[in-house]
Amino acid sequence: MALVYKLQAFSSFSVSAQNYNKVTSLITNPICSLHYKSSPFTEKHSIERYQRDRWLYQNQVELSQYQSSSCSLSSESESIREDDIALQLPELKKLLEVLKKKRESCCGNDGDGEKCGPGNVFLVGTGPGDPELLTLKAVKVVQKADILLYDRLVSNDVLELVGPDARLLYVGKTAGYHSRTQEEIHELLLSFAEAGATVVRLKGGDPLVFGRGGEEMDFLQQQGIQVKVIPGITSASGIAAELGIPLTHRGVANSVRFLTGHSRNGGTDPLFVAESSADPDSTLVVYMGLSTLPALALKLMQHGLPANTPAAAVERGTTPQQRMVFAELNDLADKVAREELVSPTLIIIGKVVALSPLWPLPSKEASCLMEVV
Repeated sequence: MALVYKLQAFSSFSVSAQNYNKVTSLITNPICSLHYKSSPFTEKHSIERYQRDRWLYQNQVELSQYQSSSCSLSSESESIREDDIALQLPELKKLLEVLKKKRESCCGNDGDGEKCGPGNVFLVGTGPGDPELLTLKAVKVVQKADILLYDRLVSNDVLELVGPDARLLYVGKTAGYHSRTQEEIHELLLSFAEAGATVVRLKGGDPLVFGRGGEEMDFLQQQGIQVKVIPGITSASGIAAELGIPLTHRGVANSVRFLTGHSRNGGTDPLFVAESSADPDSTLVVYMGLSTLPALALKLMQHGLPANTPAAAVERGTTPQQRMVFAELNDLADKVAREELVSPTLIIIGKVVALSPLWPLPSKEASCLMEVV
């Protein structure tokens, strides 16, 4: 079993009494953040996460005994992450053994070669947050899964569709805190597949658009595991449609480009802003660009994109908690900061933004744009 062998290192250190108390404090105490309480997604150390994953901690703490408390520790530290994983290991190993025995039992009863082989892994895109944007195929797979490894940006409403007998395991990432490294996620997927389980990897948006689905697919296929991809509506399409923004429009935008706003090592300077990104006849959609937005906008203008280019920033798009900021490019970062938008926020830049019925500038300017068509 790949996980048991690969992660033996976690068994080589014990959870100290002090760190045990810290981890169980994260499990039992409500989170002191308004963002967590209002978020449609699974935030780090949120109550919803530990309620869903309670099977992993059943020998350590009774999760039903929630008590009001103030947050008194930093949940960002690597030691907390490692101790959390150490607490999970016993139940993960038990589940692997159960799945393995179930597969062996099926093989012994009917000799079905397919049942004796490894299970399948499904990489499932769940869209930007609205559960009604899920595909029928995604719903069917989610309801039949044995175990689901889910990301932070899989909405709570989507997770309500999971079958009653399935196990959920949070593997989400956010700035400054990765509940699992990408390599650990690979090993978890492999271990459960080798045990014969139907494994679903749930990802927000589309698994192959800035979702690292390609890395997981490549790793598993090299290990002989069959991987099936079920696409999801990527945030660019879902959120643009919600706002009434056509990503392409005859005479206004003849192409669209998806860009990551990620920086190196958590900095404020975006890595991938080329001169070609500043094409006034194209629409630019920036994922994960909230922290680098000021530098991003400046670079685009330095490369020649007009300062008055229409733009929008959308927090938690397609969910009931959606918030929007519309502005011209040179004002966008300041307005986003004033409104205190939080992640996930999608940024759309281009003349097509002014075609949205929500565009706040005088209708005369928008009508002038339409005359180009």
